[in-house]
Amino acid sequence: MYAVVKTGGKQYKVAVGEKLKVEQIAADIDSQIELNEVLMVADGDAVVIGTPVVAGAAIKATVVSHGRGEKVRIFKMRRRKHYMKRQGHRQNYTEIRIDAIVK
Repeated sequence: MYAVVKTGGKQYKVAVGEKLKVEQIAADIDSQIELNEVLMVADGDAVVIGTPVVAGAAIKATVVSHGRGEKVRIFKMRRRKHYMKRQGHRQNYTEIRIDAIVK
């Protein structure tokens, strides 16, 4: 059984027991969260696709940790104009563990 859920502007395919890193969620570590924007639920051959979300479906998850991703280096340069700019960015994330898929 798996589901497609939308959180943080992105879509993720999830199954029970998986861990995944999503955009930062304001929740404490070891707290239970519920993701309500479920776009699709599949259980074997039975597939339910929402318009746009599946009514009554939810994903129950536990917050495992918070962290910051790898550094992305930004380098801008204009040739012959004596312009160089270096920047870096690290995106915050929340790691969650999927506990249950409720149809």
